[in-house]
Amino acid sequence: MFGNSKNRKATRIDTLVGQHTEIQGDIRFSGGLHIDGTVKGNVIAENDGRSMVSLSECGTIEGELNVPYVVLNGVVIGDVHSSEHVELASKARITGNVYYNLIEMAIGAEVNGKLVHSLEPADSPLALGHGEPLEVGE
Repeated sequence: MFGNSKNRKATRIDTLVGQHTEIQGDIRFSGGLHIDGTVKGNVIAENDGRSMVSLSECGTIEGELNVPYVVLNGVVIGDVHSSEHVELASKARITGNVYYNLIEMAIGAEVNGKLVHSLEPADSPLALGHGEPLEVGE
């Protein structure tokens, strides 16, 4: 239970984008990233399998997310790719497709796109079709 650190997400915030900050361009990171401001570009986690991004209700991302653990409560205009876990809080608004292994949605969250389920993380040898997503809804 407590010794299984492989499946545990990063809870420490290593990088913070403040509420009155706008970044134009891609962000590549590892560890924890919290966004209160605006990112006009893609948000990409390095391949450690434990990185996490959290987007507050005042945050916006205009681009794709490719992060193992995703917690959203703001606006995303672009696709969300998560090999592990996606959590959509009540004020999350996504215009794009969500590719996920495990998803949690609170009442009030919106996804204007497809929800595409992948049964196993993409790097798992047990992944059906070598990580090909299985479409389950629109």
